[in-house]
Amino acid sequence: SLSSVEASPTQSLPSLSVSPQSSSSSSSSSPGLDTQWDVNFEIPWSKFPEEVMQALERGKRPGPKLRRQMVRIVVTEMMQKCPHVGKKHSTDVAAKMVAKYPSSLQDVIEGDIVGTGYHSLVKQLQNRIENVRRTSTPKIRKRKHQTDDSDQTDEIPLEERAAMQDTYGCIKWNVKFLPLEETQESQKQKMEKLKVMFQHSDANPEEVKCLMKSTFYTQRQHVNQGKSIKCLREEWPFWFDELGMSVHFMELTGIDLKETFTRNLDLKGKRLLDYMTTVCVNKSKKFLQNYARLQRMRGQRSGCSDDVIEMILLLLSYFDEEEESMFFHVEDTCLAEEVQLEQVPLTPVVIVCG
Repeated sequence: SLSSVEASPTQSLPSLSVSPQSSSSSSSSSPGLDTQWDVNFEIPWSKFPEEVMQALERGKRPGPKLRRQMVRIVVTEMMQKCPHVGKKHSTDVAAKMVAKYPSSLQDVIEGDIVGTGYHSLVKQLQNRIENVRRTSTPKIRKRKHQTDDSDQTDEIPLEERAAMQDTYGCIKWNVKFLPLEETQESQKQKMEKLKVMFQHSDANPEEVKCLMKSTFYTQRQHVNQGKSIKCLREEWPFWFDELGMSVHFMELTGIDLKETFTRNLDLKGKRLLDYMTTVCVNKSKKFLQNYARLQRMRGQRSGCSDDVIEMILLLLSYFDEEEESMFFHVEDTCLAEEVQLEQVPLTPVVIVCG
């Protein structure tokens, strides 16, 4: 019995000596969490919706919906850095945001700063973090209920949401905000300056480009208001000039009009013309007659190349379009300002002298 009593503590010694070693080794091998990530955390300003950034830059307070979108984006970035975000981290991030845009984000009542000035933003960040944690491991998968007012900031990336707003391939169909450095008065002054410059043949092309680009907001407003072609020509005469047209098209679509057209003409023009003149001539008697007429006229015209003219006219014939729907003829001696725009069709046409 004595031996058994003495044996028990002897048997327990190894377990006592091993336990602290194993615990220390396991704690040293597991990597520690970076609790200081928020020090170098960069606020994802570039991912904020345009409406939010416009409000912040102009010193205005974002509405509740925009503020929620902003908070969602920030929390998403924070939780990518550290899934276990604490209140200290939220406080540091909120302080950074308010420090950059105090007029838009600081807690103020009747001109007085409330507390630290960022308590409400900290609370919003914390609430959003709790919501994300609660929904990250749902016990029951529910069908998402989407309404027109629901925010889809997390589900739809910023680029995709922007693409949804494009119209007919345009990237700036309906510009919502003036450039930050512009006012309605400055836009009007630049519009008037462009009118004056159009009257002079020696106008500086670079200055025209700069003015056309900076007034793009007002140009789109006039177009989307449904103003007539006559009115637009009077207010924006450079639109109907190659220089102004190319600037507007570049802003509207992000595509260099002349460069893209010329490049595609070089790459595809000959193949298209060969197809028209070898395969399509058998399409119809009318097409064959038009082709024969164009062949007789080759070399008799100046300006645009015969291939380009032939390509356009054969395409019209191929799709059974009338030339009258594409061209509006005026007298040989008619000047651009003498064209009676009331007689010109509402659809886009090429005005041809002769």
